[in-house]
Amino acid sequence: MKTAIVNLGPIVTGDWRDPYAKGDAILMSEGKITAIGSAPSLKDFDVVIDADGATAIPGLIDSQVHNTFGDWTPRQKTVGFLESYTHGGTTTAISASEVHVPGRPKDPEGVKALAVAAKKCFENFRPGGMRVHAGSIIMEPGLTEADFKEIAGKGVWLAKAGFGAVKTPYDYGPMIAWAKQHGMVTMVHTGGSSIPGSSGIWADHLIKIQPDVSFHVNGGPVAMPDEDFPRIVNESKIALQVCTAGNLRTTLLLWKLVKEAGQTDRYLIATDTPTGSGIMPLGMMYTITHLASLTDMPVETAIAAATGNNAKVYRLNGGFLRAGKDADVVILDACVGGSKKTALDALRNGDIAAVAGVITDGVPRFIGRSRNTPAPNRKVRVAECRIPMDFSGQAH
Repeated sequence: MKTAIVNLGPIVTGDWRDPYAKGDAILMSEGKITAIGSAPSLKDFDVVIDADGATAIPGLIDSQVHNTFGDWTPRQKTVGFLESYTHGGTTTAISASEVHVPGRPKDPEGVKALAVAAKKCFENFRPGGMRVHAGSIIMEPGLTEADFKEIAGKGVWLAKAGFGAVKTPYDYGPMIAWAKQHGMVTMVHTGGSSIPGSSGIWADHLIKIQPDVSFHVNGGPVAMPDEDFPRIVNESKIALQVCTAGNLRTTLLLWKLVKEAGQTDRYLIATDTPTGSGIMPLGMMYTITHLASLTDMPVETAIAAATGNNAKVYRLNGGFLRAGKDADVVILDACVGGSKKTALDALRNGDIAAVAGVITDGVPRFIGRSRNTPAPNRKVRVAECRIPMDFSGQAH
């Protein structure tokens, strides 16, 4: 499929250093962005979307989602939550490990099998067109370097610490080192314990065991003591992920510290849902609005923290509106009835924006209006379509 979005207003790149692209069109082919700028001829495109001056951003990357198997969450007893998240602009989800699978195994062979099975299931399952990076091995006592080598050879590239039956969080250190040695991205629960059997993890632990990412460093849902935050910013290079289902005050505190340290690339946005905090299809956007309206973080930087920054840390080809990147695009506008006229002004004002279209892999999943946001001011529409589609992502 060849898809073009034309008549765009601002094009936000996902790169906080160079936040806007020139032009008014995004061209896509075979699942990748081929050009950003202008569209001199549209005769070769299968689908042409008229954005009517609306804003384009990269698809949001939620780097902490509690998937299980299928589009189902046992914590909230709900089916279809991932597909609903696409209607909030999330086009990529990264597993926080399949820790919520009922009766999950805890022995080395079991946690390896669970990670491999989850990864392979989601390779063939795209809820709402979303890309789900599933299969994160849960670090448990008894795992050896050979185990990490084995599952890395089977394609598992995510590893999670924080729910294992270790005596102390320091015991995760060797497993994190083995996972890194075999090319895996390592994540660690941060803050107070969140479920029975888990333990609190604070700055001393993180600095010693050195994961790639501190999950919900703002609290998931309970935050570290305030005095730990300057230490984790200034005494490590760990990526610092804030989550909607965490502590808002420390989310804002962390931005102040990261900005002062010149470490914007380390600031990541995720939701940490579905958990006891619920299902939040607009969670990514809410955290963007909190940062853009309650701090001095530019709205373009907040968007980058939810897109390009996540892509860099997790080594993904998405997260940016650039030629050669995955063709995952969200069209935003200000909501009907709001006080602002553009999506970016609405986000700066603390309002959510209307999701007026989502494209993943260059395929329009829906165009015109999300079921989870108010209607957009602008009339985003399909101007031309040369193949039968219903614009919920299903070709006929």
